[in-house]
Amino acid sequence: MKSSTSLLAAVVAASVLSTSGCSSANGQQSDGGSFKPRGNVTMVVPFGAGGGSDVSGRSIAAGLEAVAPGLHVNTENRDGGSGAVGYSYFLSKKGDPNYLLPSETALLALPLNTKVTFDYTSFTPIMKIGDDFTLAVVPTNSPWQTCADVVNASKTGRVLAGVSGATSLDNVVFTLTEQATGAKFDRVPFESGDELLAALLGNQIQVASLNPGEVVEQLKAGKLKALCAFSEKRYDYPELKDIPTAKEQGVDVAYAQFRGMIAPGGISPEAKRFWIDASRKFVESDKAKQYIASNYLQPNALFGDDFTQYLRDNNDLLKKALGK
Repeated sequence: MKSSTSLLAAVVAASVLSTSGCSSANGQQSDGGSFKPRGNVTMVVPFGAGGGSDVSGRSIAAGLEAVAPGLHVNTENRDGGSGAVGYSYFLSKKGDPNYLLPSETALLALPLNTKVTFDYTSFTPIMKIGDDFTLAVVPTNSPWQTCADVVNASKTGRVLAGVSGATSLDNVVFTLTEQATGAKFDRVPFESGDELLAALLGNQIQVASLNPGEVVEQLKAGKLKALCAFSEKRYDYPELKDIPTAKEQGVDVAYAQFRGMIAPGGISPEAKRFWIDASRKFVESDKAKQYIASNYLQPNALFGDDFTQYLRDNNDLLKKALGK
């Protein structure tokens, strides 16, 4: 009897020791309830390589590694369906804190325009790093000099406007322009900003709405020219400060794409706190400042519940803008 009692005590003790320091299969939790990812983390980019979302995902991944010692983040592109393929794959990772996604306007626009099984409430908002407005750009030899010229041309003839997906920021901007001015654009869809840029440089399309970070080198080289910025005010960046806003040209449209990061839905509070804390450190780091400056973003950080409220408000605005 004494031997059986000792054996039972040993089993109970071993059980306590084996469970006190762990949580999920993909994370580890200390006695105090803190969380750290176990193994490599995957940053799922829902668009192709070379575009703004790809740059955002890789920059955030590198920045998180820099501020969280021992963290390793691999970037994986899962493009297709204007972002639907990547977001749907990410949806399947519910409860897994070892996955992240660099989110943008498609998170809100996809559920409003296509039949997908998710919306922003399906995920865990972690961080908004800033706002990314777009520029209307055309080849240098285009006869158009302003956004008003493009609008007027679309009323009397065909204007080929490239978009990086039906739910992308550039498509939203063109839709808002049509609503505000009576313009009508013939859209040509591409899977990424990189493909869209190549098509514009190859004269396969006539106009595109691209983020400054995607086209600034082509503007400097004289391969493209910017007609207007779809922003509330002119940029302060020296390379962009002379580009007028669309509103200055009588086109009353300004809409920003947010750049941020989400985690899968259903993760633990400890995992959510870990990613928010790491994101706060990232935003304060030189790598974040470098990313913002090199991609010409407007810094405007939000975290956790504040980011969730932003998504809720922005979703309501987008619904009204798109008549949903």
